Amino acid sequence: MDLKVVCALSITLIIALSTLAEGSAPPTRCQCKVVPRERTNCGYPGISAAECKKIGCCFNASVPSVPWCYNPKPKKVKKVCPNDPYTRINCGYPGIKPRECTRKGCCFRAHPAGVPWCFYHRVVEEAC
Repeated sequence: MDLKVVCALSITLIIALSTLAEGSAPPTRCQCKVVPRERTNCGYPGISAAECKKIGCCFNASVPSVPWCYNPKPKKVKKVCPNDPYTRINCGYPGIKPRECTRKGCCFRAHPAGVPWCFYHRVVEEAC
């Protein structure tokens, strides 16, 4: 390949990757509660707090001799059955039995009329 083409492709790749990193949601306070001895490095020596957070990592410089820019814990999520019957997303078919619905991994509530009785869970983030 021509050197100009390689350079152009490299620059395009770098821009695309930096855009992806900047678009990631910053970790929550809960995700950054990592015991200092269990931190895994996410940055490079001398990285600033702003740069660390920009790449989706946690920053805490209060403990010496451990990574200050470190990987967050994964988000904890759980499945819940939505309370508002008008936000339900149908998971079954008319006349589905409760047992068939739950076997599909869905929620079942036979009320009120006019909304799905067999419906999908919603995924929500758990508290710390």
